[in-house]
Amino acid sequence: MTTSRNQAIKFLRPDSITAGERAIAVEVPVSIEIDGLGYAVMMMTPADLAEFTTGFLLTERLADSADDVRDIDIFEAEAGWIVRVGLSERCKGRIHDRVRHRTSDTSCGLCGISGLEQLRKPVPRTPPKPDTPVDALFTALGGLRAHQPLNAATGAIHAAAACDREGRIVAAYEDVGRHNALDKLVGGTAIARQPIDGFILVTSRISFEMVDKALIAGAPMLVGISAPTSLAIDHAREHGLTLLALARSDAILVVNDPWDVFA
Repeated sequence: MTTSRNQAIKFLRPDSITAGERAIAVEVPVSIEIDGLGYAVMMMTPADLAEFTTGFLLTERLADSADDVRDIDIFEAEAGWIVRVGLSERCKGRIHDRVRHRTSDTSCGLCGISGLEQLRKPVPRTPPKPDTPVDALFTALGGLRAHQPLNAATGAIHAAAACDREGRIVAAYEDVGRHNALDKLVGGTAIARQPIDGFILVTSRISFEMVDKALIAGAPMLVGISAPTSLAIDHAREHGLTLLALARSDAILVVNDPWDVFA
């Protein structure tokens, strides 16, 4: 799958115009079909689509575990990619109910809901108490760039990484969409049966959906390089997720610390 392409460009400077070439991130529509029903069309980086699909089904509450995701079939179409996937018998009814009541055909991290009250989706577990020293956070921040080759080439890509208690990055995924990158991480770690015992590190702002996906992943803590929204903070507080933001090499903002880990 091609994730970048070279594009002829021009560099404008105060005293000159220079022709050149630059790597551009590929963004394509990916259609998700679940048990024969069209569910969502994602605009995303065409890589790690099996991991994405698994994570997407988990964070949409259409599946409870990677074992509920069956027969992922990925193929290229004229205008993008198509992913066809099945659900286990115990989960099949969910997709039919969701498609029957949904109001949107595209995904923004809140697919298939018909009213604001459905934002309050159940969370399967309370996040555990973080057991991560402060220096591990800065270790992860310092090591993240090495796991972002596509962003290094294009400058247009988000990343989501799973980090252990010492700040080592044990899994990382990239995508043009921040939700997609995190879904890839959720799916990849679920497929590998790799618990996230340290924290999740994302390169984006922290919205409600990002907190929700971290809760589904069972991570003790979510750390973002950008700022959180008010609804993200409320969601983290309601469910006991430790939330850190505006993470930089010299300082990190503690937004929600339900366990007083950073007291």
